[in-house]
Amino acid sequence: MATKADTYQFLPSQMADHLGNLQIGVTKRMDVGLQGRHRSSTFGSSVEFAEYREYMQGDPIERIDWNVYARTDKYVIRRFHDEVNIRANILLDTSESMSFQNMGSMSKMDYGCHLAAALMYVMVNQGDSTSLITFDDDLRKTYEPAATFGALRPLLHGLEEIKPAGESNIQQALSRATEFIQGRSLVVVISDLLQDPRETLKGIGSLCYAGHDVTVFHVLDPAEIRLPQEGLIEVEFLETRDKMNVDIGEFRELYLQRVREYLDEVRIGCTNEGANYLLVDTSTDIHDALLKRATN
Repeated sequence: MATKADTYQFLPSQMADHLGNLQIGVTKRMDVGLQGRHRSSTFGSSVEFAEYREYMQGDPIERIDWNVYARTDKYVIRRFHDEVNIRANILLDTSESMSFQNMGSMSKMDYGCHLAAALMYVMVNQGDSTSLITFDDDLRKTYEPAATFGALRPLLHGLEEIKPAGESNIQQALSRATEFIQGRSLVVVISDLLQDPRETLKGIGSLCYAGHDVTVFHVLDPAEIRLPQEGLIEVEFLETRDKMNVDIGEFRELYLQRVREYLDEVRIGCTNEGANYLLVDTSTDIHDALLKRATN
């Protein structure tokens, strides 16, 4: 295993051992070329029986269970779980805002790298494949998909080379990712989403409309969510990029109200687009963060 033979900054061996029992599933039909080991919650014509339901006009006649009809005089069809190999694409925001650290134990960038490394390890460990794509206002670096621990090494080492920089344009970057990613897959977005929520949701929506199973990890420093109780904090004006120190006590309640409104807008918007939204701060244990998305 890659984690035993090598040392990785964002995937310590203790973390890898802790992740061994986690699995990441999907809820949408994937485009796959091989029979897989995971059950999708979609229904198809694969091998594992799921349930009966009443026959409806337009259903394939070959799905009718004639034995049930003989016993009950009712037409019912058999439904099966699709079994899939999951292809995951990890989209990691590397814009300058991800370098922020205040109350958290690490910067948002380091946390995002730990989260990406853990996700990729889980995907390969459960027999699936994963790729890594970094972005700011556009796609920056793409890595070949890895389906073995050996092939995962360049992706893990690539995380160690990231230096957050550049402006963020999530809508543009995710729209480009929609064009770049071939077929339907699991797409995990790791970002602080510091953009107008309406624009962010357009990018997330483009991935969902393309048929991808989308999960958004919204990574923030605890200070961005709840602010310290008192003291000075540096704020940056988005329009001018000017910075100044302000007394927290003068605007803390207004800030917290605006943050709640912003988080609600993003959460509800992601849900409406069909994406799985998970808010995590940089003090959250990586294993606990993944548990929010894991299937078991």
